[in-house]
Amino acid sequence: MNGVMLAIQFFTAIPIRKELPLGRKEVTAMYVALPFVGAAIGLAMYGVSELLLNVLNFGTLIAAVFIVLTGIILTGGLHLDGWADTGDAFFSYKDREKRLEILEDPRLGAFGTMALVLLIIVKIALFNEILMNGTGSIVIFIAIPFLARAAMNVYFTKVGLAKDKGIAHFFKEKIAAGTVIGCSVIGSAVILFAVGLLLKNVLLAVGIVAVIVLALVIFRNWSLKHFGGVSGDLCGAFIEGMEAVLWFTVLCFI
Repeated sequence: MNGVMLAIQFFTAIPIRKELPLGRKEVTAMYVALPFVGAAIGLAMYGVSELLLNVLNFGTLIAAVFIVLTGIILTGGLHLDGWADTGDAFFSYKDREKRLEILEDPRLGAFGTMALVLLIIVKIALFNEILMNGTGSIVIFIAIPFLARAAMNVYFTKVGLAKDKGIAHFFKEKIAAGTVIGCSVIGSAVILFAVGLLLKNVLLAVGIVAVIVLALVIFRNWSLKHFGGVSGDLCGAFIEGMEAVLWFTVLCFI
Protein backbone atom coordinates (compact mmCIF):
# COMPACT_ATOMS: atom_id res chain seq x y z
CA MET A 1 0.00 0.00 0.00
CA ASN A 2 2.89 2.38 0.74
CA GLY A 3 4.13 1.84 -2.81
CA VAL A 4 0.78 2.86 -4.30
CA MET A 5 0.57 5.90 -2.05
CA LEU A 6 4.13 6.91 -2.95
CA ALA A 7 3.37 6.56 -6.66
CA ILE A 8 0.34 8.80 -6.24
CA GLN A 9 2.28 11.25 -4.07
CA PHE A 10 5.29 11.59 -6.39
CA PHE A 11 3.72 11.15 -9.82
CA THR A 12 0.29 12.76 -9.56
CA ALA A 13 -1.26 15.97 -8.25
CA ILE A 14 -3.54 14.06 -5.87
CA PRO A 15 -2.62 15.30 -2.39
CA ILE A 16 -1.38 12.69 0.07
CA ARG A 17 -0.21 14.65 3.06
CA LYS A 18 1.48 11.83 4.87
CA GLU A 19 5.16 11.16 5.43
CA LEU A 20 5.87 7.75 3.97
CA PRO A 21 9.01 5.60 4.30
CA LEU A 22 11.40 5.66 1.35
CA GLY A 23 13.35 2.47 1.83
CA ARG A 24 14.33 -0.01 -0.87
CA LYS A 25 11.09 -1.97 -0.51
CA GLU A 26 8.88 1.12 -0.70
CA VAL A 27 10.66 2.76 -3.65
CA THR A 28 10.62 -0.50 -5.58
CA ALA A 29 6.89 -0.90 -4.86
CA MET A 30 6.33 2.70 -5.98
CA TYR A 31 7.75 2.00 -9.43
CA VAL A 32 5.87 -1.29 -9.66
CA ALA A 33 2.64 0.61 -8.87
CA LEU A 34 3.37 3.48 -11.28
CA PRO A 35 1.91 1.83 -14.43
CA PHE A 36 -1.28 1.05 -12.50
CA VAL A 37 -1.53 4.69 -11.44
CA GLY A 38 -1.17 5.54 -15.13
CA ALA A 39 -3.99 3.11 -15.94
CA ALA A 40 -6.19 4.87 -13.37
CA ILE A 41 -5.42 8.22 -15.01
CA GLY A 42 -6.36 6.71 -18.36
CA LEU A 43 -9.62 5.46 -16.89
CA ALA A 44 -10.41 8.98 -15.67
CA MET A 45 -9.68 10.33 -19.15
CA TYR A 46 -12.04 7.76 -20.63
CA GLY A 47 -14.72 8.82 -18.14
CA VAL A 48 -14.32 12.43 -19.27
CA SER A 49 -14.69 11.42 -22.92
CA GLU A 50 -17.86 9.44 -22.16
CA LEU A 51 -19.33 12.30 -20.16
CA LEU A 52 -18.67 14.91 -22.84
CA LEU A 53 -19.58 12.82 -25.87
CA ASN A 54 -22.47 10.66 -24.70
CA VAL A 55 -24.00 12.62 -21.82
CA LEU A 56 -23.41 16.27 -22.66
CA ASN A 57 -23.27 15.67 -26.43
CA PHE A 58 -20.21 17.80 -27.10
CA GLY A 59 -18.14 17.37 -30.24
CA THR A 60 -14.95 15.33 -30.46
CA LEU A 61 -12.62 18.36 -30.52
CA ILE A 62 -13.93 19.73 -27.22
CA ALA A 63 -13.78 16.23 -25.76
CA ALA A 64 -10.18 15.84 -26.95
CA VAL A 65 -9.19 19.12 -25.29
CA PHE A 66 -10.68 18.08 -21.97
CA ILE A 67 -9.17 14.59 -22.17
CA VAL A 68 -5.71 16.12 -22.50
CA LEU A 69 -6.52 18.64 -19.77
CA THR A 70 -7.61 15.82 -17.44
CA GLY A 71 -4.28 14.09 -17.88
CA ILE A 72 -2.38 17.31 -17.18
CA ILE A 73 -4.44 18.08 -14.08
CA LEU A 74 -4.10 14.59 -12.60
CA THR A 75 -0.33 14.47 -13.13
CA GLY A 76 0.14 18.08 -12.10
CA GLY A 77 1.95 18.64 -15.39
CA LEU A 78 4.93 16.75 -13.94
CA HIS A 79 5.81 14.82 -17.08
CA LEU A 80 5.09 17.83 -19.29
CA ASP A 81 7.63 19.76 -17.24
CA GLY A 82 10.20 17.10 -18.04
CA TRP A 83 9.27 17.26 -21.72
CA ALA A 84 9.66 21.06 -21.77
CA ASP A 85 12.95 21.01 -19.86
CA THR A 86 14.28 18.36 -22.22
CA GLY A 87 13.29 20.52 -25.19
CA ASP A 88 15.11 23.51 -23.73
CA ALA A 89 18.21 21.46 -22.98
CA PHE A 90 18.47 19.54 -26.24
CA PHE A 91 17.77 22.45 -28.58
CA SER A 92 20.25 24.67 -26.77
CA TYR A 93 22.93 22.83 -28.84
CA LYS A 94 25.32 23.17 -25.90
CA ASP A 95 27.72 20.56 -24.58
CA ARG A 96 26.54 17.79 -22.27
CA GLU A 97 27.35 19.58 -19.03
CA LYS A 98 25.49 22.70 -20.09
CA ARG A 99 22.48 20.64 -21.15
CA LEU A 100 22.35 19.03 -17.72
CA GLU A 101 22.45 22.49 -16.15
CA ILE A 102 19.52 23.57 -18.33
CA LEU A 103 17.56 20.48 -17.21
CA GLU A 104 17.92 21.66 -13.62
CA ASP A 105 16.85 25.22 -14.44
CA PRO A 106 13.19 25.73 -13.38
CA ARG A 107 12.70 28.52 -15.90
CA LEU A 108 10.94 27.75 -19.17
CA GLY A 109 12.74 28.83 -22.33
CA ALA A 110 11.61 29.37 -25.89
CA PHE A 111 12.47 25.87 -27.11
CA GLY A 112 10.76 24.27 -24.13
CA THR A 113 7.66 26.36 -24.77
CA MET A 114 7.57 25.33 -28.42
CA ALA A 115 8.05 21.67 -27.52
CA LEU A 116 5.27 21.90 -24.95
CA VAL A 117 2.78 23.60 -27.27
CA LEU A 118 3.56 21.18 -30.09
CA LEU A 119 3.04 18.13 -27.87
CA ILE A 120 -0.31 19.38 -26.55
CA ILE A 121 -1.52 20.17 -30.08
CA VAL A 122 -0.45 16.73 -31.29
CA LYS A 123 -2.19 15.00 -28.40
CA ILE A 124 -5.42 16.93 -28.96
CA ALA A 125 -5.29 16.07 -32.66
CA LEU A 126 -4.69 12.39 -31.90
CA PHE A 127 -7.56 12.17 -29.43
CA ASN A 128 -9.85 14.05 -31.78
CA GLU A 129 -9.07 11.62 -34.59
CA ILE A 130 -9.49 8.59 -32.32
CA LEU A 131 -12.86 9.81 -31.02
CA MET A 132 -14.05 10.65 -34.53
CA ASN A 133 -13.15 7.12 -35.64
CA GLY A 134 -14.89 5.61 -32.63
CA THR A 135 -11.74 3.75 -31.59
CA GLY A 136 -11.39 5.23 -28.11
CA SER A 137 -12.37 2.12 -26.15
CA ILE A 138 -11.86 1.82 -22.41
CA VAL A 139 -9.26 -0.89 -23.03
CA ILE A 140 -7.08 1.48 -25.04
CA PHE A 141 -7.49 4.35 -22.59
CA ILE A 142 -6.26 2.10 -19.79
CA ALA A 143 -3.55 0.38 -21.81
CA ILE A 144 -1.66 3.36 -23.26
CA PRO A 145 -0.79 5.18 -19.99
CA PHE A 146 0.03 1.83 -18.36
CA LEU A 147 2.39 0.75 -21.14
CA ALA A 148 4.09 4.15 -21.38
CA ARG A 149 4.98 4.06 -17.68
CA ALA A 150 5.96 0.39 -17.74
CA ALA A 151 8.32 1.15 -20.63
CA MET A 152 9.70 4.12 -18.67
CA ASN A 153 10.46 1.74 -15.79
CA VAL A 154 12.59 -0.37 -18.12
CA TYR A 155 14.35 2.72 -19.46
CA PHE A 156 14.99 4.14 -15.98
CA THR A 157 16.35 0.92 -14.52
CA LYS A 158 18.50 -0.13 -17.49
CA VAL A 159 20.18 3.20 -18.34
CA GLY A 160 22.89 4.75 -16.18
CA LEU A 161 22.38 8.08 -14.47
CA ALA A 162 23.25 11.33 -16.20
CA LYS A 163 24.29 12.91 -12.88
CA ASP A 164 25.09 11.71 -9.38
CA LYS A 165 22.53 13.89 -7.60
CA GLY A 166 18.85 14.69 -7.64
CA ILE A 167 15.65 12.72 -7.07
CA ALA A 168 16.38 10.26 -9.91
CA HIS A 169 19.74 9.45 -8.31
CA PHE A 170 18.06 8.89 -4.93
CA PHE A 171 15.43 6.55 -6.37
CA LYS A 172 17.89 4.69 -8.59
CA GLU A 173 20.02 3.79 -5.59
CA LYS A 174 16.99 2.45 -3.74
CA ILE A 175 15.25 0.54 -6.53
CA ALA A 176 15.40 -3.24 -7.02
CA ALA A 177 15.79 -3.18 -10.79
CA GLY A 178 15.01 -6.84 -11.44
CA THR A 179 11.73 -6.70 -9.56
CA VAL A 180 10.60 -3.51 -11.31
CA ILE A 181 11.51 -4.79 -14.76
CA GLY A 182 9.88 -8.18 -14.14
CA CYS A 183 6.63 -6.69 -12.90
CA SER A 184 6.56 -4.10 -15.69
CA VAL A 185 7.11 -6.69 -18.40
CA ILE A 186 4.58 -9.15 -16.98
CA GLY A 187 2.01 -6.40 -16.45
CA SER A 188 2.55 -5.16 -20.01
CA ALA A 189 2.15 -8.68 -21.38
CA VAL A 190 -1.19 -9.04 -19.59
CA ILE A 191 -2.37 -5.65 -20.86
CA LEU A 192 -1.33 -6.43 -24.42
CA PHE A 193 -3.04 -9.82 -24.26
CA ALA A 194 -6.22 -8.03 -23.15
CA VAL A 195 -5.87 -5.54 -26.01
CA GLY A 196 -5.51 -8.30 -28.57
CA LEU A 197 -8.32 -10.42 -27.08
CA LEU A 198 -10.93 -7.80 -26.24
CA LEU A 199 -10.42 -5.73 -29.38
CA LYS A 200 -9.88 -8.82 -31.52
CA ASN A 201 -6.82 -7.13 -32.96
CA VAL A 202 -3.63 -9.11 -32.48
CA LEU A 203 -1.87 -6.95 -35.04
CA LEU A 204 -2.37 -3.89 -32.83
CA ALA A 205 -0.82 -5.67 -29.83
CA VAL A 206 2.15 -6.78 -31.93
CA GLY A 207 2.52 -3.29 -33.38
CA ILE A 208 2.55 -1.75 -29.90
CA VAL A 209 5.27 -4.15 -28.76
CA ALA A 210 7.40 -3.30 -31.79
CA VAL A 211 6.94 0.44 -31.25
CA ILE A 212 7.83 0.22 -27.54
CA VAL A 213 10.98 -1.80 -28.18
CA LEU A 214 12.08 0.53 -30.97
CA ALA A 215 11.34 3.63 -28.86
CA LEU A 216 13.31 2.22 -25.92
CA VAL A 217 16.37 1.56 -28.08
CA ILE A 218 16.22 4.96 -29.80
CA PHE A 219 15.58 6.98 -26.63
CA ARG A 220 18.22 5.08 -24.68
CA ASN A 221 20.88 5.79 -27.31
CA TRP A 222 19.72 9.39 -27.72
CA SER A 223 19.80 10.16 -24.00
CA LEU A 224 23.22 8.53 -23.57
CA LYS A 225 24.63 10.50 -26.50
CA HIS A 226 23.26 13.91 -25.56
CA PHE A 227 22.90 13.73 -21.76
CA GLY A 228 25.13 10.87 -20.65
CA GLY A 229 22.28 8.87 -19.15
CA VAL A 230 18.89 9.10 -17.52
CA SER A 231 17.41 11.86 -15.34
CA GLY A 232 14.02 12.64 -13.85
CA ASP A 233 13.22 15.12 -16.62
CA LEU A 234 14.15 12.61 -19.31
CA CYS A 235 11.86 10.04 -17.68
CA GLY A 236 8.99 12.54 -17.80
CA ALA A 237 9.78 13.33 -21.43
CA PHE A 238 9.84 9.62 -22.21
CA ILE A 239 6.36 9.07 -20.75
CA GLU A 240 4.87 12.00 -22.65
CA GLY A 241 6.51 11.07 -25.93
CA MET A 242 5.72 7.38 -25.54
CA GLU A 243 2.05 8.08 -24.91
CA ALA A 244 1.81 10.23 -28.04
CA VAL A 245 3.59 7.60 -30.16
CA LEU A 246 1.37 4.82 -28.82
CA TRP A 247 -1.83 6.79 -29.50
CA PHE A 248 -0.57 7.32 -33.05
CA THR A 249 0.09 3.58 -33.27
CA VAL A 250 -3.50 2.93 -32.27
CA LEU A 251 -4.65 5.14 -35.14
CA CYS A 252 -2.46 3.23 -37.57
CA PHE A 253 -3.65 -0.25 -36.57
CA ILE A 254 -7.37 0.22 -35.85
